[in-house]
Amino acid sequence: MARTKTRPVALSPAERTVLTRLVRTGSHPAQQVRRARILLELDENDPGRDGPVPLQQTVAERAGVHVDTVGKTSKAYAERGGDVTATISRKKRLTPPVEPTVTGEVEARLIALACSTPPEGQARWSLRLLERHVALVDDIPNLDHSTIGRVLKKTNSART
Repeated sequence: MARTKTRPVALSPAERTVLTRLVRTGSHPAQQVRRARILLELDENDPGRDGPVPLQQTVAERAGVHVDTVGKTSKAYAERGGDVTATISRKKRLTPPVEPTVTGEVEARLIALACSTPPEGQARWSLRLLERHVALVDDIPNLDHSTIGRVLKKTNSART
């Protein structure tokens, strides 16, 4: 399986130094080290290399990965415009996996409810009492008493 010339990897001397240091020293995530080793093997500007860039199969054997990993790494390098740090680093999520139920507005409404006078027959608000009252209010999502406690603890409000 030959490496196509549509995605060449050409590292600058500074990038090569950074990748070499990442591979040889320190404690880095294994995925970063693997990708850095692949990029170093695929580098066309390597001054120490005799001959052409090796095939993907050879690079995979040297780096200790599957051939598909070599192809995906070179593709990621090309798609990210030759940015080495973006290629070896993990991509950050744009959105959290689960949307938070407690937003700033919900938090403000909950604090206002906790700071109000407790219902008749109660000396003060308890977390379970707040949970029951939150369930009755339409524009606040149903929250568990532990979530309510976490929100109120975060605000340092004195509920007496």
